[in-house]
Amino acid sequence: MNTTPQSAAELARGIVDGTAGIAGVTTIICPPFVSLQAVNSVIEASDVSVGAQNVSAEPSGAYTGEVSVGMLAGLATYVIVGHSERRSLYGETDGDVAGKAVAVAAGGLKPIVCVGESLEVRRAGDAEQYCRRQVRESLAGYSSWESLVVAYEPVWAIGTGQAASPRDAQAIAHAIRDELSNIAGQAHAGQIPVLYGGSVNPENAGPFVDRPDVDGALVGGASLQADDFSAIVRVTAGLSVR
Repeated sequence: MNTTPQSAAELARGIVDGTAGIAGVTTIICPPFVSLQAVNSVIEASDVSVGAQNVSAEPSGAYTGEVSVGMLAGLATYVIVGHSERRSLYGETDGDVAGKAVAVAAGGLKPIVCVGESLEVRRAGDAEQYCRRQVRESLAGYSSWESLVVAYEPVWAIGTGQAASPRDAQAIAHAIRDELSNIAGQAHAGQIPVLYGGSVNPENAGPFVDRPDVDGALVGGASLQADDFSAIVRVTAGLSVR
């Protein structure tokens, strides 16, 4: 919940300019709902795509304040679902996330499904199994594997400045891909992008994305600075993106 439509458009312009000519990477920016139109007007004719930060699983109805997949048509290509803040602050369950992911894909958009463990779960040694379960239950009923993106965001590393180690990120990303193989098949699992999110910045992005099962980053605070975000894109493009 940052920026106004005007400042979001200015930020988007900085990102478009800062990433112009960079090949080999998919760049997506996800502004608040009220800024989607303003950002779209800026990214036209660029290689930057737009995503929404959330969506309702319902197509329409008496859900004041909600935004449906149909309302996003023409304004977004991707939609983040199950972000840790939606789960922790607003009580979204894996079942809620699954309903949203299915609705997003049915509407022709691409869900970025977020999973990740708390510090308590990690300290208990249950991070891998916890994330595997989240993947299974957050994708219940889902079958549009070609449109799926999964983001691993350890809750304890989001906005804290304390990133997971690249080794930790790789271990969970590998477990996520293995679980995707169990539910979608190995061929699909190998093509589904798995991102790492959690205090990613230009200095640490490279060691994360260079891991074999980490295909990119879900960037938080650094995305509010066009120079930082563009630097992360450049780093990612310079590596062997799968």
